[in-house]
Amino acid sequence: MAHERSLPPEVERMWGREPVSRRGPRPRLDLARIAAAAIDIADAEGLAGVSMASVAARVRVATTALYRYVGSKEELLTVMADSAVPLPPEPGDLPWRDYLALWTRGNRDILLERPWLLSAARLSPPLGPRRLLWLDRLMTALGGTGLDDGEKINVATTLTGYALTDAAVVHGVGGGDPRLEEAGVKGASDYGDVLAEVLDPETYPALSAAMRAGVLRGAVGWVDDEDFLFGLNLLLDGIEALIARRASEGRADRG
Repeated sequence: MAHERSLPPEVERMWGREPVSRRGPRPRLDLARIAAAAIDIADAEGLAGVSMASVAARVRVATTALYRYVGSKEELLTVMADSAVPLPPEPGDLPWRDYLALWTRGNRDILLERPWLLSAARLSPPLGPRRLLWLDRLMTALGGTGLDDGEKINVATTLTGYALTDAAVVHGVGGGDPRLEEAGVKGASDYGDVLAEVLDPETYPALSAAMRAGVLRGAVGWVDDEDFLFGLNLLLDGIEALIARRASEGRADRG
């Protein structure tokens, strides 16, 4: 008989793998309702407003009762990070490059819409059904490209990291980071002016010259769509080169 691996409690809950007790009263709550309440709080107040007590109050139960459904705030954040993600677009007949562009923009837009996910999701690998569905759809879109499964997962990791980093920059430089706002930095132009002031031309010759020339002035700089597409196309060009190399290696092996 095959040994069954013991799953982390939050994984069991997200996937509906917890044993159901036939005894006692029927549970008043479920994980989906709890996650929805926590997400509503995070959307309105940020993660600072999310606590076991605040979520319990939102769903009208005692805080102690909430622990029957989710074991800790850390578990709650894991569930929130999955539940807040919409279903991924279907690859359909889209060429792989078009789908990966759509997929990456979708990942970025989720983080722009809900910046608290930048902290909740952290950089942990996906464990829940929705985030893993995004991974599955990207791997499906890369079917027939000649990449192996490990390479497909690495592509997903790279594009996810790019979406996360870009969203963090937009949120920080484009507005939303209280530390920058307190310093009077309200956009990329202000950010460039601060750097032009502090950078020593001898230590930072290239960056100092660019900032003093106003590379970020008069535009949103790093945070506009053109810059997002520039970085995305660099990554897609690299993936395309890898696919071409794998095809060339395959022809050489057959020859």
